[in-house]
Amino acid sequence: MRRRFAGALIAAAVAGIAFWGQADETASNLERAQHLGSYRWHEPGDWFGGLSGFDLTADGARFVAVTDRAMIVTGRVTRDGAGAVDGVTGLTSAPLQDSKGKVLTRFNSDAEGVALFPDGRVAVSFEGNARVMVHKAAHQPGRFAGNATVMGKLQGNSGLEALAVDPDGLLVTLPERSGSTTRPFPVWRLDGGQWRPAFQIDRQGGFLPVGADYGPDGRLYLLEREFNGFGFASRVRRFPANAQGVDPGEVLLTTRTGTHDNLESLAIWQDAQGRLRATMVSDDNFHLLQRTELVDYLLPE
Repeated sequence: MRRRFAGALIAAAVAGIAFWGQADETASNLERAQHLGSYRWHEPGDWFGGLSGFDLTADGARFVAVTDRAMIVTGRVTRDGAGAVDGVTGLTSAPLQDSKGKVLTRFNSDAEGVALFPDGRVAVSFEGNARVMVHKAAHQPGRFAGNATVMGKLQGNSGLEALAVDPDGLLVTLPERSGSTTRPFPVWRLDGGQWRPAFQIDRQGGFLPVGADYGPDGRLYLLEREFNGFGFASRVRRFPANAQGVDPGEVLLTTRTGTHDNLESLAIWQDAQGRLRATMVSDDNFHLLQRTELVDYLLPE
């Protein structure tokens, strides 16, 4: 989501974060999800920041992430007694590569979503030059998955923001914007090597989709973000599957402006006690006054 909140907007967002960050986080949501903790993550080096895509293995231990500057990052998280992230270990980072092994640059480099397949393959979605690439492993060259031009012209800087692997092992993606405040968000599925319309998700209020994942329960979880000029609010909705695609969603979490930073990615997993968990990551836009957070919530069954 680079280049989107600059100048006065960033200053306003930071002011909002500083003010609203003092609010009680439990009171800021709909009392469906329970906040377990937030970890401020920082690494030395110019490459770190802009984490806009993040996914976890089924046990919530190992992760893969991508940045707005086409870096792919892997590692493990450690957790405290409440089950919230309290550290990152075993970190590796490298530039994303195309099918010829060339590093992605400029218009091709704005990675936004990432999804892990059970067999270890990694899919990455992009805005700018909207497309999806699949890598046999995190640090190997990637190949185009289907032809994203069938999706039509997407709005500038609002391309394929969210990416997930569905229960059938097929990639599902959607853009950040639908083209109208009254138009549902289109969802596409990669089926038979082709992107095909799968279903639609109702647009509600000013929230826009930025991350998605399928849970171990087979349901689709959607992370949405709203920016009001003073800071960021986040919402998580859950959608059970039906013959048409998904049922109407239920809201599990809505935060007040500034409760967290710019949450842009979502991983759903199940802990050792069988509880449903959500881990989210914020994109700091490579801005010194924003922060990279790993945020954990316990979700209702």
